[in-house]
Amino acid sequence: MGLFSFFNRKNGTANQAELTIASDKLPSVTEEKIPGDNPPEVGINLLFQFLEKNYETKGYNDALINADNTHLDQNIQALRNDLERTIKKVKTFYEDFIREIDFHITSRTRSGMIDTVEELQMKKETAENHIRQVIEIENESKNQQGLGQGIILSYTRGFRNGLAAISHHSILKRNF
Repeated sequence: MGLFSFFNRKNGTANQAELTIASDKLPSVTEEKIPGDNPPEVGINLLFQFLEKNYETKGYNDALINADNTHLDQNIQALRNDLERTIKKVKTFYEDFIREIDFHITSRTRSGMIDTVEELQMKKETAENHIRQVIEIENESKNQQGLGQGIILSYTRGFRNGLAAISHHSILKRNF
């Protein structure tokens, strides 16, 4: 029996089993995280996870597949697009989160929940700080500087190492 089905009963009462089923659908205050349950990264952690990947290996392997400079340029543009998409995703997350926090601050202020409001304001300040960092990374990447440029340099270094490996293997190792 569902959560609202016990409201539709003719006699207006619900047995203990129905109430247990209904209460199982509500979030638990004491609910703990299940070990091994890894939620996807969100916010600034998602952006840093993207920026901290090793793109040198990817560049090396891509050079072995197709050693053309056009291929290098296309893959660099794809990396820039991925960075831009990740930044937009993170900015949207924080914009939505801040709107949600503002609603809770207003609501809890009306209810006189001073401690809760202070905690919410602290969370909002943290979110605003994170979004400022994201915007800084975005501006630097548009100017081909900063953390975003690091992934391009890493990929390019790997691609060039791949080209060198091809030359070494096919030409320099030959005995004449």
